[in-house]
Amino acid sequence: MNKRIGVLLSGRGSNFEALAESVAAGRIPNAEMAIVISNREGAPGIERAKARRIPTRVIPSKGLEREAYDRLVAAVLDEHQVDLICLAGYMRLLSPYFVAKFPNRILNIHPSLLPSFPGLESQRQALEYGVKFAGCTVHFVDENLDAGPIIVQAVVPVLENDTEASLSERILKEEHRIYSEAVRIVLEGKYKIAGRR
Repeated sequence: MNKRIGVLLSGRGSNFEALAESVAAGRIPNAEMAIVISNREGAPGIERAKARRIPTRVIPSKGLEREAYDRLVAAVLDEHQVDLICLAGYMRLLSPYFVAKFPNRILNIHPSLLPSFPGLESQRQALEYGVKFAGCTVHFVDENLDAGPIIVQAVVPVLENDTEASLSERILKEEHRIYSEAVRIVLEGKYKIAGRR
């Protein structure tokens, strides 16, 4: 029985596409993409999912209180019997309700070596701070911003002439690689959160 992956995205969906490609190529074995949900109309990621014949749903979030919105999303994930939820450029904070409903079943990819530079504009923060190494992190989502248990990280050297754009581009390549690796590890039960049976 395949494990069913749900993806939440807000934009272009390049991390979603990397995951979908890994599932299709068997690099994430015994898995299938069950549903892709966006909170934004016209998100390119939705078109990418449709092109792959993956079910999609757009649930506009504008004007909705966070938990009310998350309940709508959770209902669709339940309807599609999702085992694991992957955030792929999803520009919303999840409500405590949502995190509690799917414990240890939500993954996120973040473009920094957490716990350094959580939140937005991580690459700009890294350059301003003058770090020699940046990178990306796949982690479980908990009720705190970019603070859940870390599954996989990749290191990217910061070059003398790096701009936010050039550093972001190199980090994104690593994001595509390690997100698939992290999903495989979690679905195969090879990652255990401390204290979890």
